[in-house]
Amino acid sequence: MPYIIHNGTKLHYRVLGQGTQPMLAFHGYGQSSAYYQPMGQALGGDYTIYAFDLFFHAQSTLHKDNMPLDKDFLQELIGLFLAKEKIDHFSLMGFSMGGKFALTLVERFPERIDELFLIAPDGIKTSFWYNIATYPGWLQQLFKRTVLKPEPFFRLLNVLNRYNMIHKSLVRFARFQMDSTEKRLRVYRSWIGFRELNFDIREIVRLLNHKQVPVTMFLGEFDQIISPKRVSVFIKALHKGELVVLKAGHSHLLQEVAELLHVKRTQSIPPVK
Repeated sequence: MPYIIHNGTKLHYRVLGQGTQPMLAFHGYGQSSAYYQPMGQALGGDYTIYAFDLFFHAQSTLHKDNMPLDKDFLQELIGLFLAKEKIDHFSLMGFSMGGKFALTLVERFPERIDELFLIAPDGIKTSFWYNIATYPGWLQQLFKRTVLKPEPFFRLLNVLNRYNMIHKSLVRFARFQMDSTEKRLRVYRSWIGFRELNFDIREIVRLLNHKQVPVTMFLGEFDQIISPKRVSVFIKALHKGELVVLKAGHSHLLQEVAELLHVKRTQSIPPVK
């Protein structure tokens, strides 16, 4: 896999497809760039997809001097990548946590973006639990201790689940992502490491409308992580926005979107006579 190294930080990416339109793609939490392989199969005839490993995932590493990641440093890294690959204009795709990276590039490279695809994106409306985990002070330290001593967290989760105060899919997601020290450490590092990637959504909307960038947002009807009601207002404010809601949850939504786009593309190809 090719990579960019800058100030001790390494950003890995993989290249999928052979199309003429470059697309920069960012995966979700707990995944890697490999999760974009179905998208490469679906769109590889039209796009060359540059799928990045997010920091604290797979092979990308964020140097401690660049921690937490800020927008200026991410802009420098992507600028180096664009120069290396000789890319001028490009499309963007971000799934879940990868939405924060896509929105950062909207802010920093608005004149170079041809299309934006957002799949259950984080960054448009920050969750209550994210605010707690990244809030400075004792709450952040409490979450940090959870990495080594998770029993109180799981007891709280069981109580919330018993009294139906939290959706069962959220319980399953939390248990899966927190069931080992390695996973809990990745949660902590990711949430703290990306805490400066936040946005003035009104400014994002203004940039997209000013540049007339087509935006397609895919959401899962049963998604309790990034629910349609939390982010659908964003798409309604766009001049060239389209909302697609699939009968799916959060975890497999990237795969579901790849299958949908594959079907649409094959249906649009004229038959051979």
